[in-house]
Amino acid sequence: MTDYHLHLVSDATGETVSSAVRACLVQFDVIPNVHQHLWWLVRTPGQIRRLIEGIENNPGVVLFTLVDPEVRAVLEDACRELNVPCVSILDPVMNTLKHYFQAEFRTDPGRQHTLDDAYFRRIDAIHYTLAHDDGQLLEGLEDADVVVLGVSRTSKTPTCMYLANKGFKAVNIPLVPDIPVPDQVLALKGGQPLVVGLTREPKSLSDLRRNRLRVMHEPVDSDYANEELVRAEVARARRLFARRGWPVIDVTRKSIEEVAAGIIQRIQRNKGAFW
Repeated sequence: MTDYHLHLVSDATGETVSSAVRACLVQFDVIPNVHQHLWWLVRTPGQIRRLIEGIENNPGVVLFTLVDPEVRAVLEDACRELNVPCVSILDPVMNTLKHYFQAEFRTDPGRQHTLDDAYFRRIDAIHYTLAHDDGQLLEGLEDADVVVLGVSRTSKTPTCMYLANKGFKAVNIPLVPDIPVPDQVLALKGGQPLVVGLTREPKSLSDLRRNRLRVMHEPVDSDYANEELVRAEVARARRLFARRGWPVIDVTRKSIEEVAAGIIQRIQRNKGAFW
C-alpha cells in the first residue's frame, strides 16, 4: 500500500490547519495510508531547517498557516526545490477580506491567541464549568449561559467542556433515577440561562454503559446497563423535558462538536444575537 505524507505547518497551535485538513480528509470514501507530520510554533530559522529536513525525509503535500512573509518564503522556496506542493490555508480568506475591507493586514504570528478580554472570559468559563460539572455546585446558575441535563452517558461533561473552551459557561446536571431535579434548576425561568436536555437512543445508551462497566471491572448485568430500565429512564427524562418546555438534542449519532454547535445556536437565539 502506498504511503502518503501530509506536512501540517503552523506558527501557532496548528488548530486551523488541522481542522481544515480533517474536514477535507473525511470527504474521501477510501482513506489512503496517510501520515500527518505536525509542525507547530514554527517561527525561527532553526525550526524551519528542521521542518525542511522532515519534508526531505518524507516528501508530500505541505499545508501551512504561516503569516510571517520571511518564514513562509523560506518554506515555499524549499518546497519548489523539492518539487512538493505547498499550499497556504489562509491566503484565499485573507486576500478576500483585504479587498473587501480595503485595508492591509498584519503578519504577527499567533495573534488569535492574544491574552485579551476574550481569552480571560474563556478561562473564566472553563473554571466556572469545571466547578459546576456533574451537579457538584448549584450556586450561581443564573450566571450560566446554558444548563445541560441528561441521564448518565449522554455526553454532558465533554459537551460542557467543549462549550467552555468556546467561552460559554455551562452547568452539567445529571438525571438520576429516584433523585429529584434540583429546585435551583426548576426555578430557572425566561430562557436565561438556556436549559437543554440531552438524550440518546436506549439501545446505544445501554451498550455505552455496559462498556463503561466493563472498563471499570464492574458486573455488566447491573440495572445501570439493563436495556429495559435504560429505556424507562430515557422516557422519564424526555417527559421531564417536554413538561418543562426544554429543547432536546439527541446525541446518538452526533459528535460533541455537532451537539455543542446546536447548543450555541440556541444560546445566541435566546440572547437575540445572530449566529
